[in-house]
Amino acid sequence: MFLTNNFTLRALAIAQIYKQRWQVELFFKWIKQHLHIKAFYGTSENAVKTQIWIAVSIYALVAIVRKRLGLQASLYQILQILSLTQFEKTPILQALQEMDCNNNLGDVCNQLNLFDL
Repeated sequence: MFLTNNFTLRALAIAQIYKQRWQVELFFKWIKQHLHIKAFYGTSENAVKTQIWIAVSIYALVAIVRKRLGLQASLYQILQILSLTQFEKTPILQALQEMDCNNNLGDVCNQLNLFDL
């Protein structure tokens, strides 16, 4: 059951609005979880909108990079790599290719073994 104060719309229209709203909620939940918006830095409307637009821009840019490079990794994994290498002089292509090497458990790139078995 959906509650509304708009009595001119049909029930089906109200249900469709709720369905679309849920998709928006899921999108912002993903942004909060993966782009680390836990709190807003400013309290003004402009500050909040600016921080949200920055997060949306980052999401779009990472999605474009993933698509153009044909990466199989999730957006979250790519964001993790980028956050770890943001102050390094490693080219982005090299950092993302090393990610593929690190994902293979059998192929340990530069990992030392604690125990020689």
